[in-house]
Amino acid sequence: MKVIICGAGQVGWQIARHLSGEQNNVTVVDNNPDLVRRATESLDVQGISGFASYPDILDSAGARDADMIIAATHSDEVNMVTCQVAHSVFSVPRKIARLRAQSYLTAIYSDLYRRDHVPIDVVISPEKEVAEAALHRLNAPQAFDTEDFLGGQVQLLGLLLDEDCAVLGTPLRQLTDLFSTLRAIVVGVRRDGTLFAPEPNDQLFANDEIYVITDRNDIDRTLEIFGKTRRRQERVVIIGGGNVGLAVAKALESSTNRIRTKVIERNRACAERAADALERTIVLNGDGLDDSLLAEAGIERADAVLCVTDDDKVNILASVRAKTASNAQTICLVNDPSLLSLMGPLGIDAYINPRATTVSSILRHVRHGRVRGVYSIGDAEAEVIEAQILSTSRLAGRKIGEAEFPEGVLVGAIGREGKVLRPKASTRILEGDILVMFAMSPDIPEVERLLQVSIDFF
Repeated sequence: MKVIICGAGQVGWQIARHLSGEQNNVTVVDNNPDLVRRATESLDVQGISGFASYPDILDSAGARDADMIIAATHSDEVNMVTCQVAHSVFSVPRKIARLRAQSYLTAIYSDLYRRDHVPIDVVISPEKEVAEAALHRLNAPQAFDTEDFLGGQVQLLGLLLDEDCAVLGTPLRQLTDLFSTLRAIVVGVRRDGTLFAPEPNDQLFANDEIYVITDRNDIDRTLEIFGKTRRRQERVVIIGGGNVGLAVAKALESSTNRIRTKVIERNRACAERAADALERTIVLNGDGLDDSLLAEAGIERADAVLCVTDDDKVNILASVRAKTASNAQTICLVNDPSLLSLMGPLGIDAYINPRATTVSSILRHVRHGRVRGVYSIGDAEAEVIEAQILSTSRLAGRKIGEAEFPEGVLVGAIGREGKVLRPKASTRILEGDILVMFAMSPDIPEVERLLQVSIDFF
């Protein structure tokens, strides 16, 4: 497949890294020659320097025979015009655009993106994705990472193991025997900074970060087994009242659970806008690092503190300050991947990486067809893939233990006729089954081949 990626920033670079690694013909376009050079030197891609919305630049990038264009520059308007030019001049079949401004995303204007208006097939909203990720974290505050699969029937949980976890030192094979009815599987382990897919004889140790795929009905039991207790969220403090904080506060207001929410926003105009938009939420205008303001927000009684300003360092410092003033679960928005290693040492419970959520969302639409969902883990180190088995797949009719899965791939759950099955070596994979798989990045192309999923469009 021939793909043009417009924008060579973190999101564009990660998408190019994924697609080029899967033997696609990828061209990256950016008006910053340094970013283009970085992409061409580190990835197997071609690069064009120039403005992505210019027809001659797209022509040079090969738009005449491109299968897809992904517009992920920093400008909404450039992304929209790029898709318009790709459609009107070059008839590119599939167009994906990243749009940030809320006005472009309002539902009443959704007709704007019809083919005879502004022809964008898929609109990706980073702020919407981040707000949904924040709500996932609040629903499972003991986890540093979460994502839903199989329509919400299955959840991925990222858990940091403490010294008092009762199953430390126990081989995973033995855990399966001890909790035979538990529909949960450890599919990934990060130890000393290295992520890997564990084998049955591997043991877990304190400070391991594990990824568990579990049936939604078994979440509480899974948390208990790994030394976590699920606390009810009754009081939430949100530091940052911009689009993300406002979206989360609105969602909490409409929740059936009576959650008391307070928002702290430094910018007065932004705070007034949030106060006007919210009904039951108290909005405080001031610095989220101010001790007296945090006390006024009731930080010492908070169950969770969500830090979602547009400054990574403020989010990290506010999370640390909240942690010292309360027993609240702290959730931190961090754009810079190099800062993620600080989360554990600083005692921050969970983080949200906007670029990772956006990359996951784009990949979900790029891998159209039988791949139904994709979630990127860490710095594109692995993916959790939800895919339906075709009759032509090499997996159809085979037992999991006999399938030719690479070492870095584990099946975490199977959806069959509306039910969730815990996969075992003896489980036979049937046509129509939906597999939820953890796959290390180098093994993803082989997973695609096993599934025999072509990246089609219609």
